[in-house]
Amino acid sequence: MALLLDEAHWHWRGRLWCHLVSDHSLDELHAFAEWIGAPRRAFQGDHYDIPDEARPIAIEEGALVVTSREIVLALYAAGLRLPPAQRAVV
Repeated sequence: MALLLDEAHWHWRGRLWCHLVSDHSLDELHAFAEWIGAPRRAFQGDHYDIPDEARPIAIEEGALVVTSREIVLALYAAGLRLPPAQRAVV
């Protein structure tokens, strides 16, 4: 069981963003996100969008840095990946 974080490649509102996922459960993901101070509004159905400046906190608290491809594969393997239409803010 791990929390996974990719590189910050996505631009939005003048900032770079990355994705935070669990390879185990959404409960684990929500608990970790709360622990690092990510607001619930950052949850996108199967991942949290995390600003680049918050990445060091997530890493320091135990998130593993992986590629974006590994993020997607982990979500599918855990049965947590949602279709795009369902990933909109839940």
